[in-house]
Amino acid sequence: MSERERGRRQSTAAPGPSGGPTPVLEARGLSKSYGHVEAMVDADFDLLPGEVLAVVGDNGAGKSTLIKALSGAVAPDRGEIRLDGERVSFRSPIEARARGIETVYQDLAVAPALDIASNLFLGREIRRSGVLGSVFRMVDAAAMRAEAQHQLDALGVRIPDVRQPVESLSGGQRQSVAVARAAAFGTRLVIMDEPTAALGVRESGMVLDLIRRISARGLPVVLISHNMPQVFDIADRIHVHRLGRRAAVLNPRDHTMNDVVAVMTGAADPESLGGGTPAAREPR
Repeated sequence: MSERERGRRQSTAAPGPSGGPTPVLEARGLSKSYGHVEAMVDADFDLLPGEVLAVVGDNGAGKSTLIKALSGAVAPDRGEIRLDGERVSFRSPIEARARGIETVYQDLAVAPALDIASNLFLGREIRRSGVLGSVFRMVDAAAMRAEAQHQLDALGVRIPDVRQPVESLSGGQRQSVAVARAAAFGTRLVIMDEPTAALGVRESGMVLDLIRRISARGLPVVLISHNMPQVFDIADRIHVHRLGRRAAVLNPRDHTMNDVVAVMTGAADPESLGGGTPAAREPR
């Protein structure tokens, strides 16, 4: 990312109560229990405008529960979530999507037998005008193909024919379709759950480039990942989750991978590393 893009991000962030940018999405005191198991305990979260925020943590740290709560898949037992400063309560992922929060899941959630355009508009098909659309519910396939090609081209995804079935695509291309769908409809933020987990080096690079392009548009991205080199390559800040709560928020310019792993495992005190107040940190 160029210094110009970094400066644009910082200059467009509205000031918050503490003088820093107002978080696009924030959570305070989120807790969730399943019987006697506490998956999330007083967890906090802050996503700043235009940034790529990596969420990392050991297996069982509660990352998935946190992300599900933020995306409407899980209802927290207590705590609050705010979107652009307004308190919200999502009862389903559909409600979160209606407020501009899109999630790309690890299993992609694409329909392999359908073509690319149909997958981009899955559940949000463009209807034909007049009686054909309102009464007979006929879709406007030509409009969907044109818009799908536009979205892919805008993100630099090289797929020449959106009429191809998704099952004919490589793993990286399938992930690109899922990411393009999120970018097309996500007006506030995009959450990505391990988007490169099953991909090779080249295809992982393709997906990381897509994340950079989405962020360059000003759309913040939450990236859940175990791949530390990728996290340090692309993240503006790193949210470290441990034992069901946020342990620290670290700046990858000021800390090493060993620092992050030490906080994840409990080998280092976050205060000694200057975890800091998330809202006081500017994205790169």
